[in-house]
Amino acid sequence: MPRKAHLLLVDDDPNTLASLSRAFRLAGHDATVCDNVGRALDLLRTENFDLILSDVVMRGRSGLELLEDLKKNGVKTPIVLISGQANIEMAVRATKLGALDFLEKPLSTDKLLLTVENALRLSRLEDENRELRQRLGKHELIGSGAAMSRLLAQIERVAASETRVCILGETGTGKELVARAIHEKSARRENAFVTLNCAAVPAELIESELFGHEKGAFTGAAAKHAGKFEQADGGTLFLDEIGDMPLAMQAKLLRVLEEGEVERVGGDKPIRVNVRVLVATHRNLEDLVKQNGFRRDLFHRVYVFPLALPPLRERLEDFPELVQHFAGQVAAQNGWKEKTFADDATAELRRYGWPGNVRELRNMVERLVLLAGESAVSGADVRMILPGGGEATAERPGGGGASDAASNGTLAERTEAFEKEVLLAEIRRHNFHMTNVARTLGLERSHLYKKCQQLGIDLQSMRRPE
Repeated sequence: MPRKAHLLLVDDDPNTLASLSRAFRLAGHDATVCDNVGRALDLLRTENFDLILSDVVMRGRSGLELLEDLKKNGVKTPIVLISGQANIEMAVRATKLGALDFLEKPLSTDKLLLTVENALRLSRLEDENRELRQRLGKHELIGSGAAMSRLLAQIERVAASETRVCILGETGTGKELVARAIHEKSARRENAFVTLNCAAVPAELIESELFGHEKGAFTGAAAKHAGKFEQADGGTLFLDEIGDMPLAMQAKLLRVLEEGEVERVGGDKPIRVNVRVLVATHRNLEDLVKQNGFRRDLFHRVYVFPLALPPLRERLEDFPELVQHFAGQVAAQNGWKEKTFADDATAELRRYGWPGNVRELRNMVERLVLLAGESAVSGADVRMILPGGGEATAERPGGGGASDAASNGTLAERTEAFEKEVLLAEIRRHNFHMTNVARTLGLERSHLYKKCQQLGIDLQSMRRPE
């Protein structure tokens, strides 16, 4: 699906500006026009553009000087120069300064549109390469067991459609990776994949994040900002933890899903968007609807194709692949020789309940690789660093059966030990998101922290780097 671009046109000929802007708007792009380099630089300080098209010879400063300023200030927006007085020397200088292309007048509309498409494609590839570098060391959809095979088959089936998908699963199971896989296998894969974690954005800012804002719309809005929907136009928007979205925002999201239009905060006109929305949550949306914590009409909009991710404790057959995959990532990141895991080490890892799922396993493998030195990782290494010495088993996820401490002693001692086990399991299951832990256990956050202190739970020492 074609991606809409935001273009900046710079030329001191009003007829040329009118002609170009009309051609680009007919092709579905947004075009902002200005007639001098100074104004162009002002616009670039307050707005983001996908591409700049500038004449070379203009009254005042030239297009080459604009290019020099962009390079000096580290502006990465691609620029195409246009001239009716082109020569080889000018073209060589423009190329050395970083111009994406150099076009001669009179202009061919078809060539201009093709140049824009090529620029957008190049920009997308650069963004993807940057993202792939940033993702080095993160989780992948690894595993060939029955549970993962079923999941991958469902992804293949739903990716080919425009159906809205609700990805369900515990924290750390890889919900964003599944959303990304759906996008990359869809007809929208050439366009943007944009994410927003609804639980991580303050309630007062989420509207601006989703829909954008105009300059001066509120205190601190120093420049116009395109929201996630505009950024994802033509592509996919992934809304993680949608169960934590405020009710007032849910109503506005519903309207966008129904009408296909957004309106920036402080704006006065709707903006058409073509976005596939995927959502995810670790919470039970049906229960939230019954508790009036989630709108029923929005639920029916987003819960079209529920896709349940298996927790790690139900994927025991995938452990050898996962462990060696993560060990290989750690080695590649640090330039080390890849570390092997002895069979008893893998067996010990399989015994643990993994409340933090694949994310927790990846962090554990990294710790083991660092601690094991030159030798292979052994079962003893695993037992040394697993919480509780590996007490939690696959049969009792996160610690379902009673530990020795909870099975011996006075009633008060057993109760305290059991409370501590429950708290530790929930804290790990929610990946230290204390608001979610408190909500799950029906406690106030302040009471939860006091309870941790009473039971000797040191949250700081428990935390591990993501």
